[in-house]
Amino acid sequence: MSVKVKEVADLVGISVRTLHHYDAIGLLTPDGTTEAGYRLYSDENLEMLQQILFFRELDFPLTKIKEMIHSPSFDRMEALELHRSMLLDKRSRIDKMIATIDKTMRNARGELQMTTKEKFEGFDFSRNPYEQEARERWGDEAVDKANAKAGSMSKDEQEAMAKKMNAIYAKLAELRSGSPDSAEAQAAIKEWYDLLNQMGSYSLEAFKCLGQMYVDDERFTKNIDRFGDGLAKFMRDAMAVYADANLK
Repeated sequence: MSVKVKEVADLVGISVRTLHHYDAIGLLTPDGTTEAGYRLYSDENLEMLQQILFFRELDFPLTKIKEMIHSPSFDRMEALELHRSMLLDKRSRIDKMIATIDKTMRNARGELQMTTKEKFEGFDFSRNPYEQEARERWGDEAVDKANAKAGSMSKDEQEAMAKKMNAIYAKLAELRSGSPDSAEAQAAIKEWYDLLNQMGSYSLEAFKCLGQMYVDDERFTKNIDRFGDGLAKFMRDAMAVYADANLK
């Protein structure tokens, strides 16, 4: 059975544009096309799409999903068992959060008295998903150095660093309608590279990979694009130009 891209989008509840993007980055390439050039998805393609969406539900970035599902050692049943286990864990945490909300509402109405501990049941900030991904990409040493530098900063120093970062975001946002390889864009992106290396230790290759993550991971994209629509993509391109030029 072959299904057209629009039918897949309607069936799954995602946009045609998303499916086109998955194809463009080599994540999910349809097995066929019509004479008119429309994409046709096979049963195997739809099974792969299901796997992708399970991973997305668990906040895996697209680059990591592509790496895993196209690995020769990828096992679909093993992946499904992993999805189930992780989703059960996620459901458990959500149930705890809902219970905390219910108790908080009753506490606000004077129906019960919550302890301080009960007010924060269900919250878990013990793991930083960005840090974990960085460790997988660039190794523990680089991330540990970045954490050590950040941890040694005073509150005033951290606020000053945040202001510098926001200023560079704003500068790049003003340049995003131009070319990422322009002299102005490259000067600003050098400021970004230098600032990041005050926090950690980023090689040019790691800097380029970080730029790609700005686009692949919607959490990064959403945060960066607060300074201007399309800024994450512009920074990705400018960072790649900078890294490639200085690696030579």
